[in-house]
Amino acid sequence: MEDEKIIALFFERSELGIQELDKKYGKLCRRLSFQILGSESDAEECINDAYLGTWNAIPPANPTLLPAFVLKIVRNISLCRYRKKTAAKRNSMQEVAMEELEASLTSKESVEGTIEAKELARMLEAFLDVLSAKDRAIFLKRYWFYENCAEIAKTVGLTEKNITVRLTRIRARLRKYLMEREIYL
Repeated sequence: MEDEKIIALFFERSELGIQELDKKYGKLCRRLSFQILGSESDAEECINDAYLGTWNAIPPANPTLLPAFVLKIVRNISLCRYRKKTAAKRNSMQEVAMEELEASLTSKESVEGTIEAKELARMLEAFLDVLSAKDRAIFLKRYWFYENCAEIAKTVGLTEKNITVRLTRIRARLRKYLMEREIYL
């Protein structure tokens, strides 16, 4: 079923909308949530919460990109659950990915002190636009979907070492990109 029809079902308040959403994007949602949480049962609960969140958001929201809309809800709910589960603990997959990225973004002053979060998000989107399609996919797989380098290498057809090198170079480019725009981090 097309996304527009699924959204129309939500506007009609038909529960069939959730079923069709799950049929079309459920596997992708589960994979994202599992990558963050590492537990199928926790991921399933987050997916159910995300579907409820989608139900409550549409209407009034009328998303132009349904998968992005739903995946953002799934990701936020999964990250909240992850933070609750791992308070005062360290989980290597997500923590390492974020530490890699933070090295390019942080300094003595907080990002919030330098620029508002929305402006930083706009800058990141603009940065992603200047990357090649392959580098953009690698960056998003690592820092949005929390895939490890071996998974990314398998997906994009490169070696794990090549992925590691590319990620290092992308982070350096990001840092340079932000500094050129007078975002000193």
